[in-house]
Amino acid sequence: MTTRLVGLKDFRQNLATYTKTAQQQNIRYVVLKKNVPVLEVRPLSPKESAMEKFVAEIAEARAQVKRGEVYTQEEIMKEFGLI
Repeated sequence: MTTRLVGLKDFRQNLATYTKTAQQQNIRYVVLKKNVPVLEVRPLSPKESAMEKFVAEIAEARAQVKRGEVYTQEEIMKEFGLI
């Protein structure tokens, strides 16, 4: 993976271009503010992307359980026509 340094102002103005280039050419960008690194932008692999989605889905499921949005086994079996 190639690393490139870019200024914050330039990064903000050309965000779409940097995003596309990072994905296509596997480039990591280190964004600088007054010559001090403030963030890193890198493309996610398909595996990392899937893992992020999976983590978000688990968090949502836990939130639903806390809100009481659950189904009983009997309700599920009726929904699938098993009863």
